[in-house]
Amino acid sequence: MQITDVRVRKITKEGKMRAIVSITIDDEFVIHDIKVIEGEKGLFIAMPSKKATDGEYRDIAHPINSGTRENIQKIILESYEKALLEPEEE
Repeated sequence: MQITDVRVRKITKEGKMRAIVSITIDDEFVIHDIKVIEGEKGLFIAMPSKKATDGEYRDIAHPINSGTRENIQKIILESYEKALLEPEEE
């Protein structure tokens, strides 16, 4: 599995969310609404989720092993850091 495209939308409002990201896998499958969050221990990603009837949030799409999650997070956070260096669009 290769992540072939990453699109970062920076968030400048107050709060812990720093960006919303879409990734393309193998030029064939897209996952939208991955969030970049500023936590107590630094940046991390949150996969797209929805609120269940019991009030809990459940991931809609997510990696099924920690190695894949770490790889996706590494690529997304590298792309986010690059996006921070780009000038703001008007």
